Amino acid sequence: MSEAGTKSADKLIPAATILLLRDGTAGLEIFMVVRHHQIDFASGAPVFPGGKVDKLDMAPGVRERADGMEGLDDWEFSMRVAAIREAFEESGVLLARNEQTGGVVDAGRLKSLEHYRDPLNRGEVGIADFLSKEGLRLAGDMLTPFAHWITPNMMPKRFDTRFYLANAPEDHVAVHDGSESVDSVWISPLQALKEAEAGTRTIIFPTRMNVEKVGESPNVTHAIEAARNRPVVTVEPQVTKNEAGEPVLRIPKEAGYSVTEEPLSAVANVAKPKAG
Repeated sequence: MSEAGTKSADKLIPAATILLLRDGTAGLEIFMVVRHHQIDFASGAPVFPGGKVDKLDMAPGVRERADGMEGLDDWEFSMRVAAIREAFEESGVLLARNEQTGGVVDAGRLKSLEHYRDPLNRGEVGIADFLSKEGLRLAGDMLTPFAHWITPNMMPKRFDTRFYLANAPEDHVAVHDGSESVDSVWISPLQALKEAEAGTRTIIFPTRMNVEKVGESPNVTHAIEAARNRPVVTVEPQVTKNEAGEPVLRIPKEAGYSVTEEPLSAVANVAKPKAG
């Protein structure tokens, strides 16, 4: 790797996100939040709950309170912890179990934990302290790796993001936090794509590609099983030109998306390149 490439890679910000899924009356639905306009990534666009890995996600005591994450290296482990923590902060859905009963926290218990969302988000409480104090274990086994995207190198801020699927507990009421996220919706992938095409929602390219891919499944069980049987191929979109000399964003065919290139002019919110 060149010196410039190394410097660019050093600036990657580890992040994680969850596609929370449920079976609606008309089929598979996903939970999406709309980011506040002051957020520096995907402001105003519907995205999946998620965010940056926090140094406290790897604090002493976290590993011993995590199920289904044995043997993972620190990078992958911190991604899954961040995914669960961020989903709780942004949507109120908590993928965790009572350490005494082994059952996923129910709606009643979840309500009693609501007041932790803001302190966790602000870093005033670490995930290890939260789990210890409340007698909880992270349900990492509820996460299924789905995708891995790296922001193009022409962007001023670059994220190294893992996407996971999770079946949202039936009695958890997903709702945006009102600060980072100002709106939320359970929506079918087809409806989300229709609204993006109609211009009523602006969905950024990685989100749109993953909405489309998960929408290939008719229900939650099928989506999770398909993801388990499909290798995750890292996608780092490259800006190049097509045969007509037009600028496009290209992604690897092996990643299994419906397109391998997209006109740069059509890629919502992706092209805010660095000056110079």
